[in-house]
Amino acid sequence: MTAVQILAVVVFAATYVLIATEWVHRVAAALGGASVMLVLGFTDGPTAYHSEAAGIDWNVIFLLLGMMVIVGVIKQTGLFEFLAIFAVKRARGRPFLVLAIFVVITAVASALLDNVTTVLLIAPVTFLVCDRLALNPVPYLIAEVLASNIGGTATLIGDPPNIIIGSKAGLSFNDFLVNLGPFILVLLVVFVAVCRWMFRDAFHSDPDRVAEVMALSEREAIENRKLLAQSLGVLVLVLAGFTLHTVLHAQPSVVALLGAGLLVLVSRITTPQALADVEWETLVFFMGLFVMVGALVKTGVIDVVARALATATGGHLLVAAMALLILSAVMSGIVDNIPFVATMTPVVAGLVADEHGSPGAHALWWALALGADLGGNATAVGASANVVALGLAKRNGTEITFWQFTRYGAVIAAISVVLAAPYLWLRYFALA
Repeated sequence: MTAVQILAVVVFAATYVLIATEWVHRVAAALGGASVMLVLGFTDGPTAYHSEAAGIDWNVIFLLLGMMVIVGVIKQTGLFEFLAIFAVKRARGRPFLVLAIFVVITAVASALLDNVTTVLLIAPVTFLVCDRLALNPVPYLIAEVLASNIGGTATLIGDPPNIIIGSKAGLSFNDFLVNLGPFILVLLVVFVAVCRWMFRDAFHSDPDRVAEVMALSEREAIENRKLLAQSLGVLVLVLAGFTLHTVLHAQPSVVALLGAGLLVLVSRITTPQALADVEWETLVFFMGLFVMVGALVKTGVIDVVARALATATGGHLLVAAMALLILSAVMSGIVDNIPFVATMTPVVAGLVADEHGSPGAHALWWALALGADLGGNATAVGASANVVALGLAKRNGTEITFWQFTRYGAVIAAISVVLAAPYLWLRYFALA
């Protein structure tokens, strides 16, 4: 590595330490790190603001903004209170069953939508349920975020890296579902079982609070039926747009912004009401993080890592698949997986082309997807859904620290990789 690349890594590492230790506020650390990268010339204005490969991912920013506005409006209808009471009644007030229901719903929804949108929708319901039952919301929210990253791995649209991989490799929605869906189902079952052990101290409920919720009528929770009808109508259109975005040739961010604008227009709510639940700190944190990671891309740091992998594996597909799985998981826990996958796809495409016709060649794409998507669970900044959840928790008055999230996320990421390795070997090498 060159001196410039080493210094860029040092700046990134120092910023990461500040975020992890919380010596300074994470937004201040991200903006400070981005500023240093700009001052030292590791990136520049045009790159940071306009580069698709090494700049701020405005698609992510505006997707979040649009969905935050929509969720904020829906919140005013009482729908989340309705769903909270409904879920608790179906679970008979048993905390672990409540968590299991939310985990399964989150995973399935993340496969059909995307993990960030799902977290934005499920988190308000979680806070209400935990408030009603006097439960600590932290374990429930962390479990849902981890489930969103697991479920999103199963489909083309579930996680942004999958869209990049699908475009580069020519893989369809069905390709992802057939190749990754079976493994994700197994992993989801394992995850629920691990949650029973990992969050065992969180499953103690107050019988009196449970009885109070069981006596409530969920229908009475709806405060504005007209606004609810308008909100659900717009939400259905937005979700349809997400599902059909490859056919419509419209980015999910555009769909989300159009939906937010339409909902504000038809509901005639005020601008302050529409923007009241927007997590501005989270959006700014993402911007700073994108600039820093973009500097690593621009200076060639990530490319050095990718090329080293190609050289180290020496064309052995099984070795390459295992190395790619582990490297992707580790890197995605440290840097955002979107620019990492964007950098890695040309390398993987070259390896696949060199082994054209070999049964195990396509396993490299699935190794990249599994590592990048599931590795994002490892730390609090490993995936967009993680950062969004921490922001929502803080707004709700519940602080989730970097290490509080990471001590659970790292366990799940490690289990996921350990299970993914034999799956890749069996399906694409041993039984091919």
